[in-house]
Amino acid sequence: MLRDTGATLSPVSCFIFLQGLETLSLRVERHVANALKIVDFLSKHPQVAKVNHPSLPDHPDHATYQKYFPNGGGSIFTFEIKGGREEAFKFIDSLEIFSLLANVADVKSLVIHPATTTHSQLTEAELTDQGIYQSTIRLSIGTEHVDDLIADLSQAFDQIS
Repeated sequence: MLRDTGATLSPVSCFIFLQGLETLSLRVERHVANALKIVDFLSKHPQVAKVNHPSLPDHPDHATYQKYFPNGGGSIFTFEIKGGREEAFKFIDSLEIFSLLANVADVKSLVIHPATTTHSQLTEAELTDQGIYQSTIRLSIGTEHVDDLIADLSQAFDQIS
C-alpha cells in the first residue's frame, strides 16, 4: 500500500505542520514589518551604497510592488556595502543575531554572501548581469525584535569602520 499511495505524515507531524500553518500569516506580517524598517535603516546608512528592495521609490519594480503588495511584501533582499568583498565578509562575520545560512524565509534572520555561495558557479560577468557583486549581501529578515536586528547591523557596521 505504501508503494501505491505514498508516505503519510505521522499524527504528531501533522499536528506540528498545522500549528505552523495556523500561525503563518502572523509570522509573515512580522517578517514584512521588520524588513521594511531594516530597508529604511540601510537605505539611510552611510556605509551602504544601495539597497535592492521594491518598497524603495527608486527600485524599477516599485509601481508593481505598490499595486500588488499594498501591505508590504518581501522580507528577503540584498544590499551593497561600500567597499568590496573584504568589507562584506567582515560585516557578515561581525553579525551576532543573523545566522550565516543559505536558506530563506526562516523564523530567524539570515545573512549570506551570494557571490561566493549561492551564485558561486557563475562567472564575474554573469554575476554582474544578475546584479550580484562582491559587495552584495543578502538578508532574510526573521521575527526577532526589529530593534535588536538594527542594533546587530549597527555594531557590524562599526566593526568595518
